[in-house]
Order: sequence, then C-alpha cells, then structure tokens
Amino acid sequence: MHKRAVIFDVDGVLVDSFGAHLEAWRRVAKRLGRTISEDPFAATFGRRNPDIIKTIWPDAVPDDQIEALGDWKEAQYRQILGRHFPAKDGAAELLDALKAAGFALAIGSSGPPENIQAVLEGLGRAHLFDAIVNGTEVTVGKPHPEVFLKAAEKLGIEPRLCAVVEDAPAGIEAARRAGMTPIGLSGTVPRQALEAAGARQVVESLRELSPERVRRLIDRSA
Repeated sequence: MHKRAVIFDVDGVLVDSFGAHLEAWRRVAKRLGRTISEDPFAATFGRRNPDIIKTIWPDAVPDDQIEALGDWKEAQYRQILGRHFPAKDGAAELLDALKAAGFALAIGSSGPPENIQAVLEGLGRAHLFDAIVNGTEVTVGKPHPEVFLKAAEKLGIEPRLCAVVEDAPAGIEAARRAGMTPIGLSGTVPRQALEAAGARQVVESLRELSPERVRRLIDRSA
C-alpha cells in the first residue's frame, strides 16, 4: 500500500491565530496612518503579506518597502501570540493519531519560518513533521498550488495521495489545483465558502477527523 500524507496549513488550522494576525495588521495600519476592519482582513487571510498589503492599501507602501513592513508585522504577530498560545482544539491529538497510523505529515504555509516554528513548538509537535514549506520557499502564493506541490515533492509522495487541511478558500483552491484532497476547517470563513472553493469535506472541528476518515477521503479521490 502506498504511503499517504496530510499537509497542514498553520494559521487557522493548527493555531487559532486570526485574532493575533488581525491585531498585528491593525498595528501596521496605525503605522501607515490607515485603518483596517475585520471584513477585508478576513477576505485576505492565508495569503502572502505582499498580496495582502497591495490588496488592502494598494497605494500606501512603495514596492521596495513592502517586504520590510511584512517582516515588522510578523514580529508583532509573534509578540502577540507569545502572550497566550491558542492551539486549535484537537490539533495535537490529530497529529499524534495520524503519525501513529503511518501518515507522513507536512506543513504548507505562506507564513515565515519563524512563525511556523513558534506554532509547532507551542503545540509540542515539531518532531512529527517530515517536511515543511514556508513562505520564503515559494514564488507564488495560494491559490497557486506551488506550496503544496513542493511539500509533496519533499515528502516523495504523489499529490493524489495527499490530503490538505485548510481553513481558507485560497488554500482549498490551491490544494484542488495541486491534485490533492482538500479538507476544509470552518471557523475562519463559513462552510459554504470552503465548499464553493472545492473542499471534498468540511468539518467544524479537527476532532471530527481521524486517520480512517482521512484515508477514505484520499482513496475516493485517488
């Protein structure tokens, strides 16, 4: 039997980071003399920082300053997150169960490596992952499938044998375009948005997933 894999997004999937990211972007907005409300932020959640900045404030930041501003925002995010680590309910238990069942595990995130490491250390599960792809390793953000295809390549597992757990429509679309099985976790956006993006299954909690359920979803698609 071929080995199967599960690739996890980080924000909104392994850590309930929506509030911390929103607060960090509000600090960016204040620095720019602008404002940001929850709705436009939610619409861009899960995308790369340059994409978010250009979408929300298209004329506010010169191109040569966008990367530095994004780095500053991420430092603010880690500071906020460090006050209280909000792990997603069931995340650690699902990772343990998948690993024990023989799945390969990977991270496919548009976030910087420092953020990913902070989350995996917060969960106490960094040692379970066989591959990590972060935002510095991709040239095109989600919904482009590059991040997930690179994760599968690092794992040495065919995309058709991979499931992806995502909370954002852009990530669901990226997984679908990669030829993988997209599993949506509702909460960041409504279930309907994840289904419209192509999720094969949408759950309200990671506790609804099990190795057996994930394997069945992959096998139906493969």
